[in-house]
Amino acid sequence: MARSLILRPAAEADINALFDYVAQDSPRNAIELPRRIREKCNDLTTFPERGRLREDLGPQLRILGFERRAVIVYRVQKTEVEVLRVLYGGRDLQMLFAEE
Repeated sequence: MARSLILRPAAEADINALFDYVAQDSPRNAIELPRRIREKCNDLTTFPERGRLREDLGPQLRILGFERRAVIVYRVQKTEVEVLRVLYGGRDLQMLFAEE
């Protein structure tokens, strides 16, 4: 059974920030980036456990790499997949989630 997808406001802001960052050097590559990220997030509704469990970052948190550039941080609920953040892959996740 597929779950519904929830993109939290922070995740939407992260997608927009990644677009802006990539567009500085390659506007052509940036155009399709948000669609590809959302598509990858939507795939999680069918196969939500594919990401690596990272409870050291928070309860029930999972991460999934995206094109070796970013990570999708999400939580699997009973009827939904909640995408919390979409972060550049070089970020210190432990520090970031310790602050949140």
